Amino acid sequence: MNKDSKIIPFDQKNKRIRVAVSIVAAIFLVILYYMIFSFSEQDGETSGHLSHEVTKWLVEGWEKLIGGGWTEEIKNGWISYWEHPVRKLAHFSEYAVMGILVLLVWNPWLKKGWKRTLLVIGWVFVSAALDEWHQTFIADRCGTFWDVLLDTSGGCFGFLVGSLCLKLAETIKKKKTIL
Repeated sequence: MNKDSKIIPFDQKNKRIRVAVSIVAAIFLVILYYMIFSFSEQDGETSGHLSHEVTKWLVEGWEKLIGGGWTEEIKNGWISYWEHPVRKLAHFSEYAVMGILVLLVWNPWLKKGWKRTLLVIGWVFVSAALDEWHQTFIADRCGTFWDVLLDTSGGCFGFLVGSLCLKLAETIKKKKTIL
């Protein structure tokens, strides 16, 4: 190594990695917002058709997995039964991803604690409320406070998963530095 090369202290290198992750998470967060608001922009008929097709694909996949042989009547019954839960699970999942991404965006800038937790949960809640409000302007759509709560609970779940993953990564890093 020559005397002109820089040696980056471990903490500074770690900070740069966290900042890079923050920037990438921000980019993915913008993409997620675009997707969420694009789905919310669909009228009721288009949105319902998309939910129906996704549920149909899942039911047909399940049928093939367990051996098939269902009649159209049975398939349609399962599709009708699962369409609403699949739609709500999609909401929950989108906002769980948002909870993880918002955590990663703010991780280098805020210490662990209640302020960071409140920021992430508040961010997700406001995002969900704006999305539901946006839907009130779309034909055959409505915004509900229950969906805001569902979306926020998805964000809280994502925040918990993200926090646990960060804690696990920190624990692994500490064990490696001890060895």
